[in-house]
Amino acid sequence: MKNILLKNTHIFRKLFLATVCTSVSAQKQKGIHPGEIWPDTDGNHIQAHGGGITKIKDIYYWYGESRAKDLDPQYRYVSCYASKDLTNWKFKGNVLKMTAPDSLASNWVLERPKVYFNKKTNKYVMYLHIDVNYKLANMGIAVSDNPTGPFTYVKRFKPLGFESRDIGQFIDDDGTAYIIFEDRPSGGFRIARLSDDYMDVEKNMSLIKARIEGGAIVNYKGLYYCLGSGLTGWKPNPNKYATATSLEGPWTEFKDIATLETKTYGSQSSMLIKVVGSKKTTVLFTGDIWKPDTQWDSRYLWMPLQIEDGKLWLPAPTPWKIDIKTGETTILKKD
Repeated sequence: MKNILLKNTHIFRKLFLATVCTSVSAQKQKGIHPGEIWPDTDGNHIQAHGGGITKIKDIYYWYGESRAKDLDPQYRYVSCYASKDLTNWKFKGNVLKMTAPDSLASNWVLERPKVYFNKKTNKYVMYLHIDVNYKLANMGIAVSDNPTGPFTYVKRFKPLGFESRDIGQFIDDDGTAYIIFEDRPSGGFRIARLSDDYMDVEKNMSLIKARIEGGAIVNYKGLYYCLGSGLTGWKPNPNKYATATSLEGPWTEFKDIATLETKTYGSQSSMLIKVVGSKKTTVLFTGDIWKPDTQWDSRYLWMPLQIEDGKLWLPAPTPWKIDIKTGETTILKKD
């Protein structure tokens, strides 16, 4: 009887500790901690890598590659999280789950999902990078009637006949939608306008002659800032930026966004988010800290950028918070 009681006590203690740990990790986040595990509202590390952010009314939707453990290897998954403050994210499920399209090889990849909402058609249009051994270089499109899916695969193609690897998303202040994609044979990356229904790539705006991927753009005070990372695969490198008064250029020479030796603090650019508040407009750098051997543990580096007079700078990562209503950011004390 004594052994049974001891055993039951031990089991109860383990269950109690597990409950406490879960409740602690699922606490409301007071700020953003670059490079650390970022728990969603259920306490699980956010799986939205290489992702993009879409704002619908007052809700931000974060779409990304799910690289969680124990996923069925015959499928590729796109996850979705929702937030009103860019800090606390509710998991809304894997909104796209698909096998290899068009009989592609089993080692195909689905990367960098970006979702656009088309007000004319009331459709949510997801753009994807689809590839096999990084030689296919296709874009893919999936569509849904709801921001939280499910999304249905439609097609893959080469935009305007060009190769497309890493893709980026940009919606200008006038609401026009663009996509950024690496066109390696042409020696750079392109900015292209989407068709009215967002179901195709309609017009090439620029071919920027720079060996850059992970492209991201923001329009800040009438000047376009375009940044991206070098072509070093999983390894981080010094991300760079250029500016122009028009998406058609001409673009300035590329400059470093952070101290050269930091290699962008180990991250790779994913997207620039502009938060227009009542007191301040803040531009956020969002990047991925890739861990190729433990991809489920890949982290995120989000930081407010310093932008002034055509110059852009990514400060050293530190805990911070943002007031969505005012647009103001505050540096937090490290724990």
